[in-house]
Amino acid sequence: MSASGIRTGHRGTAVVTGLGVVAPTGIGARRHWESVLAGKSGLGRITRFDPAGYPVRVAGEVPGFEAGERVPGRLVPQTDRFTHFALAAAEEALDDAAVDPRALPEYAMAVVTASSSGGTEFGQREMERLYQQGPSWVGAYQSIAWFYAATTGQVSIRHGMRGPCGVLCCEQAGGLDALGQSRRLLDTGSELVLSGGTDASLSPYGLVAQTMTGELSTADDPACAYLPFDAAASGFVPGEGGAFLVVETAASARARGAEHYGELLGHAAGFDPPADSGRPPVLASVIRRALTDARLGPEDIGAVFADASGVPVRDRAEARALHEVFGAGGVPVAAPKALTGRLYGGAALDVATALLALSAGVVPHTPGLDRSAPEYAIDLVVDRPRRIGPRTALVLARGHGGFTSALVVGAGNRTCPET
Repeated sequence: MSASGIRTGHRGTAVVTGLGVVAPTGIGARRHWESVLAGKSGLGRITRFDPAGYPVRVAGEVPGFEAGERVPGRLVPQTDRFTHFALAAAEEALDDAAVDPRALPEYAMAVVTASSSGGTEFGQREMERLYQQGPSWVGAYQSIAWFYAATTGQVSIRHGMRGPCGVLCCEQAGGLDALGQSRRLLDTGSELVLSGGTDASLSPYGLVAQTMTGELSTADDPACAYLPFDAAASGFVPGEGGAFLVVETAASARARGAEHYGELLGHAAGFDPPADSGRPPVLASVIRRALTDARLGPEDIGAVFADASGVPVRDRAEARALHEVFGAGGVPVAAPKALTGRLYGGAALDVATALLALSAGVVPHTPGLDRSAPEYAIDLVVDRPRRIGPRTALVLARGHGGFTSALVVGAGNRTCPET
């Protein structure tokens, strides 16, 4: 511990040896990265139900996902779509890391996930049965399928991971906080942590709940519905999906001859005070604490993967924090959320994207943002991917109500999937 109480050292380095992605930009880390590198958006008109009567009609949906093809048949009717995504992403991450959980001590493997809305679609279906047909029609699995920890439980059971397991409910910030917790678990004896999160709240009930924030874009054109840091920004687009990462100690990875995409170098979290408190937002201080935890300075960061709210007042606050820490235009800024929508509990996808970017040595661009407001004073990468300088990145996430998180990652020795 430093004098300020900030944790600045770890018993071992936490490395990411496997990635699993289920996202609007594609299923699988390779397909996702191809889309990001090409600036190919996964946003479109909602198709999972008719959105005509709703103020929000554009979202990021995962294309071509069939639960029966990726999830054990008995689990499909017992679990929600967000758990289907998680089971598929966790399986891919383990395969990508070349990990056989059966070869590891069951109590040495942990699972930590992020969750935002839980099993929204499953819950809506069972509530409809309750009100339309009566209590006897409600399925027994309603009691567990909606629950925030359903994914943690199902993933840990499926892979025999009986070490410390948990879930963090911090909205968009949860994905970063879950990975921060993964580092701590490695320090306390876990050998491997399967971490990340997914979300699937694109149902009528889920969409209505989201619109209550007043921050969602009501634009009908997917090309201009989500424009973070742009002069025409009018809110954000919701998305579904997410990512899982295999996190283990560098010693463990070396022992089994595994390369890694990168390292989890530093993490910090905070909570914004009420708007009428007169106290400043915490993002700048959270960034500084994450850098201190990583033992790095602002000059050591090659790119920032922004929270990129798309809500002008929140974009301005993020830009001010970046200016305060890095100076005006002091670091390249990427906003890959503009291709997927905001995934809430699936925000670990930004960390997977950052690791792939570091592996490829580029900062991905965000197409369509051509009227960046001068007041932001940030170096937003918009036209084409850019070569990265220092091989480290800062990933930011803020959740509704004040959740704030920052994660510093460094490049590893594994190349990104070929495109």
